[in-house]
Amino acid sequence: MCLRIRSFVPLGLCLPLLLAAAPAATAPAAAKPSAQAAAAKPGAKPVLTPADAAAVKQAITAPGAKAVLVNIWATWCGPCRDEFPDVLKVRKDLEAEGLRVILVSADFVEGKADAVEFLEAMGVDFPSFIKVGKDDEFVNGLAKEWSGLLPATLVYDGKGSLREVREGKQSYATFRGMVEKVLKDGSARSGP
Repeated sequence: MCLRIRSFVPLGLCLPLLLAAAPAATAPAAAKPSAQAAAAKPGAKPVLTPADAAAVKQAITAPGAKAVLVNIWATWCGPCRDEFPDVLKVRKDLEAEGLRVILVSADFVEGKADAVEFLEAMGVDFPSFIKVGKDDEFVNGLAKEWSGLLPATLVYDGKGSLREVREGKQSYATFRGMVEKVLKDGSARSGP
């Protein structure tokens, strides 16, 4: 698992971990090839919009989805990078059944270019977010059950109710199982 994004973790404890993660953050993505990479529009840069918890919650509760998977990741987080292709595969496999995937980078805004580069390398061709604001407000604004550890995956139903929180690297089977439980309920939010 990666570091917490909460700002109260003493820097002295984080520095060795950040230095150890630095090569992974600057190296090209060595993760499994993404099925979506082939589907990405050639030359199209991913859109990464700065967002606080309220903006992400608004995207979660937007009409039309039966299940919403929110994945919070960072380019400097090895497990985040490792699980990313599985998040995209679940999106590809279950989007037609009503899944919406929301990606939120926990990189610093100064690292936005690195996050966009990673998304582009992974073939992400849909809008995503980069966290802004205070860490505690962001974490608690999305889910009080989330400790702030990365990677984090939050699954909401179509009405915007939190159904499951997972911290740490997850597998495709876990992502799919989390989403399928919610999709079975069939509770999509209708238009305004």
